[in-house]
Amino acid sequence: MDKNKHEEFPRLLNDTFLRAARGEKTEYTPVWCMRQAGRYLQEFRQTRGDQDFFATCRSPETCCELTLQPLRRFPLDAAIIFSDILVIPQALGMEVVMVAGKGPTFPEPLKNMEDVQKLRKTVDVAAELGYVFTAITLTRHKLQGKVPLIGFSGAPWTLMSYMIEGGGSNTMSKAKSWLYQHPEASHSLLKLLTNVIVDYLVGQVHAGAQALQLFESHAGHLGSEQFAEFALPYIQSIAKRVKSQLKEDGQHPVPMIVFAKGAHYALEDLAQSGYEVVGLDWTINPQDARQRTGKLITLQGNLDPCALYASKEKIGELVKKMLQGFGCQRYIANLGHGIYPDMNPEHLGAFVDAVHKHSRYFNESC
Repeated sequence: MDKNKHEEFPRLLNDTFLRAARGEKTEYTPVWCMRQAGRYLQEFRQTRGDQDFFATCRSPETCCELTLQPLRRFPLDAAIIFSDILVIPQALGMEVVMVAGKGPTFPEPLKNMEDVQKLRKTVDVAAELGYVFTAITLTRHKLQGKVPLIGFSGAPWTLMSYMIEGGGSNTMSKAKSWLYQHPEASHSLLKLLTNVIVDYLVGQVHAGAQALQLFESHAGHLGSEQFAEFALPYIQSIAKRVKSQLKEDGQHPVPMIVFAKGAHYALEDLAQSGYEVVGLDWTINPQDARQRTGKLITLQGNLDPCALYASKEKIGELVKKMLQGFGCQRYIANLGHGIYPDMNPEHLGAFVDAVHKHSRYFNESC
């Protein structure tokens, strides 16, 4: 990717999200939503049609269109590129398919140490994942500077757990058994994933991503000791290495967000892990999170996604309470997880509108 590509992008018109991520003063609380491009939108379903999910991910034009769709409906303050965290296992040589009614599935998951040896030891991310970079560059242009564009990746433990379980799991017992029975092999796999993730995130920034989010979606399956050994060191390494590589490349730094769902026990560690923003799920009290993470970290989250099933009036009340809990600065409003497919789009609109309405009022009194 041409490292001077940024000079060709349209001027950014709304940098509220980026300023909040960097801890700078904002006039209101910016808001975006995880999975904001998704099946809850009729236009999303129409665009995707019967196309295979991962074929969609490999189409830059389609990814661009899906990324832009929620921006046409809602006054969001950021876009996040449409893709999937499991493109990295694919780049390592594993097959992943999307099964209707079941979700992402690995026909041949990792079953033993010999299977790990079959993975690619090095990955040319430009060759294997260049379609994501192309989608990011195209989307940056199509956004015309309306809002910043976020790139993302799954974190090592989350990807490892999918690769061993073969899909979703309520217990992650197969993956966790590796941590207990084969710790050295587990670390080898986590290091391999970390190397690919670093190159992938750096490539996204060169392609035009203006912020990055790392999804440790399965952190809640780990206890504090396992998280400290098998998740946190790699989360820290990714932030450090991405920032170092971007600096070495002469690239402007971008804010980085870590979202470790269920890792309430590790808030203090996450706040010191090298990320500008710590994302929170809905099980964490805003005041407690602020107290435990300090005043120099931006927090993101954390409305229960199921709150969007409530009436618009109730959504407004919940948003007001959430904003009061987090305060008017160093905060980005979001859900505590992704939007569910059966959500009413109008209720997402009520959420976004309530954030803007109440946060502007709170900021006037700050």
